[in-house]
Amino acid sequence: MAEPIALAALALDAVLGWPDRLYRRIGHPVGLFAHLIAACERRWNRSGSDRQRRLLGLATLLLLMLASAGTALSIERLIRADAGPWAWPLLALAAWPALAQRSLLLHYRPVLEALDHGDVPAARDAVGLIVGRDTASLDGRGIARAAIESLAESFCDGVIAPLFWLVVLGLPGVWVYKAINTADSLIGHPEPPLRAFGWAAARCDDLVNLVPARLAGALICLAGGGGWRVLWRDHRRHASPNAGWPEAAMAGALRIRLAGPVAYDGRVAPKPWIGTGDEADPAAMRGAQAIYLRACILAALIAGAVQWLA
Repeated sequence: MAEPIALAALALDAVLGWPDRLYRRIGHPVGLFAHLIAACERRWNRSGSDRQRRLLGLATLLLLMLASAGTALSIERLIRADAGPWAWPLLALAAWPALAQRSLLLHYRPVLEALDHGDVPAARDAVGLIVGRDTASLDGRGIARAAIESLAESFCDGVIAPLFWLVVLGLPGVWVYKAINTADSLIGHPEPPLRAFGWAAARCDDLVNLVPARLAGALICLAGGGGWRVLWRDHRRHASPNAGWPEAAMAGALRIRLAGPVAYDGRVAPKPWIGTGDEADPAAMRGAQAIYLRACILAALIAGAVQWLA
């Protein structure tokens, strides 16, 4: 019997997201990862050479991966033993929190709504929740550009990568991915004091996103009806080996330019532009949202077909 686990998990996420009521009651599973990472960082990243901190950061990552893989594997085996051929709905339920289709839109739309109403301060506040750059001085175009970049990059991290690892390695695959991605978000920073300690998390995150990032870029081009030339030409202009793929695809599909100089902690980083054409604006944001939704549908169809044929 074909098991549409990925398709069912995507459907649950698209309809429900991770409800606020549930979050207030029990939090989110990645919160457990965050607690473990924070505990290790407090204990192991206070002294020692860079080499020692790298090794302890690697130990933290391995501990996190073993805990997530072991827990997910135990849950999967328990479900299959008890539910037999009807295990797949329960497995989809267990995979559902690892996906973030709806969550991305719920954070993206307030930025667009604020810009549509000409409320730039509210748009700055909203975009500040989804990007790491300084937002206090951003104008409407800078806000729109930041939001579109975040949506494109998060399409990989929040949708395609967890979906890919769910299809390839099942429940352990998707939760190990989420553990690695969470570690990268929390400690995989290029600045001290996390530079050495978070090195393993950052490199491992690059590795597990290698294929998903390229798939995400291709899906965005397919959903947007173009952008291939910009994808191939400009993906290397991003500092990340992976984030440039979906961002360049989105810039090409929308015929706008993304990236460019951006400020972090009061200092401007002279990043190169990705794409050519118009500046980002609310119309481009609406276009990016439509492409994102179509790309999610394409991803669901492909994942469903792969699991059906497997």
